Amino acid sequence: MALITKKIKGTEDVLPKQSYRWQFVENIMREESRAYGFREIRTPVFEHTELFARGVGQTTDVVQKEMYTFDTKGGESVTLRPEGTAGAARAVLEHALENEGLPIKASYFVSCYRYEKPQAGRLREFHQFGIEEYGTQSPVADAEIICLAQSVLDRLGLTDVHLEINSIGCPECRAKYNQALREYFTQYREQLCDTCLSRLEKNPMRLLDCKSPEDHKIAEGAPKIIDYLCEECENHFAEVQRYLESAGVSFTVNPTIVRGLDYYTKTVFEFVTDCIGAQGTVCGGGRYDGLIEELGGKHLPSLGFAMGLERILMVMDAQGVAIPQPEPCALYIATMGDAAKVKAFSLLRQVRECGLTAETDVVGRGLRAQMKYADKIGAKYSVVLGDNEFAENKAKVKNMDSGEQTELALDDSFAEKFSVLNLTGNDAFAI
Repeated sequence: MALITKKIKGTEDVLPKQSYRWQFVENIMREESRAYGFREIRTPVFEHTELFARGVGQTTDVVQKEMYTFDTKGGESVTLRPEGTAGAARAVLEHALENEGLPIKASYFVSCYRYEKPQAGRLREFHQFGIEEYGTQSPVADAEIICLAQSVLDRLGLTDVHLEINSIGCPECRAKYNQALREYFTQYREQLCDTCLSRLEKNPMRLLDCKSPEDHKIAEGAPKIIDYLCEECENHFAEVQRYLESAGVSFTVNPTIVRGLDYYTKTVFEFVTDCIGAQGTVCGGGRYDGLIEELGGKHLPSLGFAMGLERILMVMDAQGVAIPQPEPCALYIATMGDAAKVKAFSLLRQVRECGLTAETDVVGRGLRAQMKYADKIGAKYSVVLGDNEFAENKAKVKNMDSGEQTELALDDSFAEKFSVLNLTGNDAFAI
C-alpha cells in the first residue's frame, strides 16, 4: 500500500534515535544562556505579515522572495516566522516588558520557515537558538552576547570556528556610506546581476553580500564602512573590541560583513567555519537599535544573535565531535503470566519515580523474545517475573553485561535497593 504522503521538500524529521543529539546541544545552550542571565521567551509560529515586512525589511530577500505568507479565512495576511527577532520584539512591545526593568534579556528556540532552494545546511524549515537583549546601548552588552556565543561553541567542542566582526554604523554615517557605494557600483552597472541592480538604489549595502562570483569580485574594491563611521560609532566599535580582547576572545575585523536583514546597526558579527562548505555561518548577530521604533515603540536599543541548530550539528559531525549517548534502559522486567504482569507494572512505577528508565513488554512477546528485546535496547539489568517469583515475593536482578545476579525482595524497598545496585553495582542489599 502506497503512502498517502511524504515529508515536504526542504523539511527533515528528527527521529527518536537522533533526538538525543539535539537535546545535548539545546541543554548546553540553555545552561549558558542562564549563566548570562537570559530567560526563555516563546512566541507564535505565525505573525501578521506587516511585522516582518517592517521589522526584517522590505528590501531583503527574506521579505521579497522567501516568506511563507497566506490569507486566513478572516482575510488577514499572516506569515510563518522567517526568523525569531521580530516576534520577540513584538512581544516586548505588546507586553511592555521594559516596565519590568532594563535590560530585558530573553532566549528562545524557534522553528523558522523560508522558501528557498534546499541544500546542505539550508532548509525551508530550520531551527534556531536565539538571544535577544533590549534596553542597553553599552558596548559591554555587545561583547557579552558575543562571549555567550563563544561559550556555547566552546562547550560543544567545536574548533576552527572563527569570529568575524564589523560595524555598519548608525543611520547618519551609513547614509554617507550608501552614497559612496552607489557612486562606486554605478560605474559597473552593466556588469551587475538583476538582483544587484534592484538593490543599487534601495539598499546598496546588500550588494556586498551578493553570491554572484562576478559581483563579488566587483565588491572587493568597494569602499569600506569602517572609513565612514561617525565618531560615536567608531568609539563604540573600538570599545567592543577592547572588551573582547580583555575576555580573551579572538576575532578578525571583516569590513564586508553586513548581515542579511535590514534592522542591523553598529556591531555585526558572524562565527564562520570552512568545514561544511558554502553554508559556513553557524551564528550571526549584532545590534539593531532602531527596530523597536520601527515597530511603533519608543527608542529601545537592542541586540542579539541566532545559531542554526542544523548547522551546528553538521559542524559537530564534520569535526568528529562525539555527543554522549543517552542513558540506556536501567531495568527491563520480563514477565510470564497475568499476575506477574501486574506486579511488574507496580515495580516499574517505583523505579521510574527514582528517575531511572524502566521497561516491560507491551506487545505480547514470549519470554525469549522479551529477553532479546531487552538486549536490543541495551538494558543494563533485567528481571524475569513468573509464578515462582511472584509466590516467593523475590526475584533475581541480572547484570546484562557480566551475567551476575542479585536477589531482591519484590516489596516497597525494591526501587531503592535497585537504584543503589544500578549506581554502584553493590549487592549489599541481596537477600
